[in-house]
Amino acid sequence: MTARAPLGRVLAVVSQKGGVGKTTTAVNLAAAFARRGLKTLIIDTDPQGAVRYGVGLRRGHATAGFADWLRGGVPLREVILPTQLPWLRALLVGSVSDEASHDDYVQRAMDPRHLGELVQVARERCQVVILDTPPGLGGIVRTALAVSQHAIVPLQCEPLALQTTPQILRGIQEVAAVNDDLALLALEGILLTMYQAGNPACERTVGYVRQHMPANLVLDTIIPRTTAAPRTTAAAEAFAAGLPVVMRDPGDAAAQAYVNLAMTLAERFA
Repeated sequence: MTARAPLGRVLAVVSQKGGVGKTTTAVNLAAAFARRGLKTLIIDTDPQGAVRYGVGLRRGHATAGFADWLRGGVPLREVILPTQLPWLRALLVGSVSDEASHDDYVQRAMDPRHLGELVQVARERCQVVILDTPPGLGGIVRTALAVSQHAIVPLQCEPLALQTTPQILRGIQEVAAVNDDLALLALEGILLTMYQAGNPACERTVGYVRQHMPANLVLDTIIPRTTAAPRTTAAAEAFAAGLPVVMRDPGDAAAQAYVNLAMTLAERFA
């Protein structure tokens, strides 16, 4: 009898506030895993739908996605899209990102039966599944955490971001306390992002986090804010070109940091 392949691992990328590098992290980790030869699927559950802009989709891709599958309008095989990396597939959030109201989508997406079914199918076919989530601790985020085995929390290196971190950490702890045996949730750590060496606010934030957070809760990897041109960053330039920075500019320090983080996480997932 042929041994059954192990199920893939599910990583939720969550943050209490927007603008901290959450989607950038999700997209670049997905690409970095795929470049390592791991079959990877990124699922966008955030109705803002930012994944579609930077994941490296091929031209002329479909616009339907997770929300449309939830409504029963399209089969799953039609909304899982190829990217420019052979081992990376993307499930966009879909047409809800163009709608004025997200209420119906939120109600469907926070139903654990739906996301649970999707994730189970994905785990049977992929080695890594990454969930990009909305900011905050709403129903969609809690459902995403409930079906995940791993979570990371991007934290922008600025003092204001520190104020919201305890809330998201408490939320993860609450979900982990009630998770079922099939999806024991582990917080892989806080990921410091947008770091600028020599910037006093950044330096104070990193120092505070390192001093006041348990060492095992803070990832060693720090994502730097690297400059591609005046007033912009390499990661932002890559997103504008529709690509993760690990693909557009693999020699960039931020790209290398994401590659190193993917290597660390892949070792933990094994």
